[in-house]
Amino acid sequence: MPEQRTVVITQPMYFPWVGLFEQIRLADEIVWLDDVQFARGFINRVQCKTRQGISWLTIPLVQHHRDTSIRDLAAKDEEGWRERHQGMLRSSLAGTPFLDDALSLAKEALEVDGSRVVDILETGLMAACRYFGLQEGKTFRKSSEMRPRGTKSDLILDLVETCRGTTYVTGLGARNYLDHEGFEARGIEVRYMDYKKTPYPQPHGEFTPFVSVLDLVANVGRRGVEWIHSGTVHWSSMQDTAEHHPTTRSDA
Repeated sequence: MPEQRTVVITQPMYFPWVGLFEQIRLADEIVWLDDVQFARGFINRVQCKTRQGISWLTIPLVQHHRDTSIRDLAAKDEEGWRERHQGMLRSSLAGTPFLDDALSLAKEALEVDGSRVVDILETGLMAACRYFGLQEGKTFRKSSEMRPRGTKSDLILDLVETCRGTTYVTGLGARNYLDHEGFEARGIEVRYMDYKKTPYPQPHGEFTPFVSVLDLVANVGRRGVEWIHSGTVHWSSMQDTAEHHPTTRSDA
């Protein structure tokens, strides 16, 4: 029997929602998918909750070609955007008991030298992982250093096999392109996140789970790891669910 090894592959993101850290918690090996084409979404931006509603923290990007990869993105040398992000966080999280912890994590990423966006993203992700103790016993790699072959499902399969993975855990969006039978033919079980979206103390109206992990930090501190607890289900169960609930939210 090969050693059981769970792999998570995800594009690096800017202090993303708690769900991504739930994937990391379950993994033995995490691959930052940094050499794929950048697409507008949650790579360089994240939601934060304010008294007026949802606002966005967005890293401004230098104009780039349509096929530019995530690792080649550069932050625009726009005066004060880093300070604005700190100010927006201070304002939106004002009055929370662990505000200083959240601002400290944000500062760690925002003070990264240079304009490479991927360095800012990965610094923030690792800072949050260390804060919650999620990095212990795990290996973190970059796909750009692994030279994977193929596209879409074949690319993911190649990365998982390079990591000697026996289980691949992913978000719901992968249902649209993953060759589940192909993975299983190679001895790799595919499991999807079963996000609980458990509410934690959060100001400014009705709870939302889709804001930055910094919101969890600011509101409950290191105890936030207690809310990073979702499990997984086998891919066949998710296919059944999708057939009966075709409008299910497609999280990456």
